[in-house]
Amino acid sequence: MNIRNCRTCGQIFNYFSGPNVCPSCRDALEEKFQEVKDYIRAHKGAGISEVADACEVEAAQIRQWLREERLEVTEDSAVFLSCENCGGPIRSGRFCERCKGNMAKNLNSVLNTGKQKPEPARQQKEEGGPKMRYLQ
Repeated sequence: MNIRNCRTCGQIFNYFSGPNVCPSCRDALEEKFQEVKDYIRAHKGAGISEVADACEVEAAQIRQWLREERLEVTEDSAVFLSCENCGGPIRSGRFCERCKGNMAKNLNSVLNTGKQKPEPARQQKEEGGPKMRYLQ
């Protein structure tokens, strides 16, 4: 059993996964997320500080939702995020598509380094090609 204290209210709870907050604080945070999402839909082009003030949420929490790809910045917005690798502009998440592709390619090459290529199936060199075998 993994017991922890909630980082928001300090209550002890049984931790499974995700953020280090108790179920009641997690539900309250989810309600705030829905409130922020509805505000953004109603007020297109609103900045992070405006949304944070209107919804009584910290700007850092809104940035966290953007990094988690739960929210996305519109293309015409003055707000933008930077790729943590190359610094290029992105709309949500931590990395741009090019850096994500490079990281995936590098990871695949590392994973495939120790693997041997499978040998092609040997074909019988009899007349008529490979033949079916029956078990008796």
